[in-house]
Amino acid sequence: MQSCPTILRQICCTEALVCFWLCLPLLHADDIPRPEYPQPQFQREQWMNLNGRWEFAFDDGNRGLEENWAATARKFDRSITVPFCFESTLSGIGDTSFHPWVWYRRAFTVPDAWKGRRVLLNFGAVDYQAMIWVNGQLAGSHTGGNTPFRLDITPLLKPGANSVTVRAEDPPTDRYIPRGKQYWEPKSRGIFYTRTTGIWQTVWLEAAGASYLAAVRITPANDGTVRFEARLAQPGQNSSSGAPEFHAIVQRSNRAVASAMAAAEGPRATALAVVPDPKLWSPGDPQLYDVIFELRRGAAVLDRVSSYFGFRSVSTQGDRVILNGRPTILKMVLDQGYWPQSTLTPPSDEAIRFDIRLTKEMGFNGGVSVDCGQ
Repeated sequence: MQSCPTILRQICCTEALVCFWLCLPLLHADDIPRPEYPQPQFQREQWMNLNGRWEFAFDDGNRGLEENWAATARKFDRSITVPFCFESTLSGIGDTSFHPWVWYRRAFTVPDAWKGRRVLLNFGAVDYQAMIWVNGQLAGSHTGGNTPFRLDITPLLKPGANSVTVRAEDPPTDRYIPRGKQYWEPKSRGIFYTRTTGIWQTVWLEAAGASYLAAVRITPANDGTVRFEARLAQPGQNSSSGAPEFHAIVQRSNRAVASAMAAAEGPRATALAVVPDPKLWSPGDPQLYDVIFELRRGAAVLDRVSSYFGFRSVSTQGDRVILNGRPTILKMVLDQGYWPQSTLTPPSDEAIRFDIRLTKEMGFNGGVSVDCGQ
């Protein structure tokens, strides 16, 4: 039998959940859902959120490719609120029946301030196979419903209004592709939930330099050393001026505490910084450091990205987890990562924070997320 405090805590948590969902603000047609930058560990200053209303169409006969929907003036017969899948109510459609092929389209205009820069089109996730056209020309494709991808669309752009078209294919009954808890039957049952088809994470544009940072791997050690391994895109642009330099500036409380620099060797650059008296990260005391990455050629900054990291070490000793040299008891909870109105897509940043706060209030110090893709 459960104790009274345990039962009362469960009742309070249930009431908190009900209150949270009832108090969520309603989306209006002109609202942009999930307006925050979606990748805070690799954030550029110049960016444009493409969430919100898109044209949308089901292609149940799979005729869109043959009829070249991407390059024709055909108007799609529905609209959808991105990044919510059509199965969810927040998408504005809420149709949970099988539609293996779907199409999206929207217009955008590149800001004048981005002139002369590379324009990158980013997708947080599209389930399961995606094809993307810009102004009717194929920009690229991607397979994998839970991973982000990026396309350099600079050569396909034109002055003024541009269009992006997306075709998503997600076989609803295919049990051999990664699907998590998405059910292959028409209605949810037991531990299996409503499917997620098509765009289900933020879509955004960002401006980068002629040469730019594609990714940076951060490896900190508890002695204060931190290794930055950068991967560059188009490092040979303006190669007559020499190889670009990769810079990393570590900050704490908006004050620089360490820096590192390395000349690029082809598409790679590795720099090592040393932070004095490092503050270690732990679940109860999550100390973090900000870092600014810059790709420079001489005095010119080609690209700038902001990120953050924490100093911590994790190892095992027999059946124990060792965090920062000390045994740590993991009190974990399974967070299914599904929401009533939006299935896999968190409806807001606050919805994610609410899950974390509630987890901590219930006495856990961590969680395992299923299918969330965050």
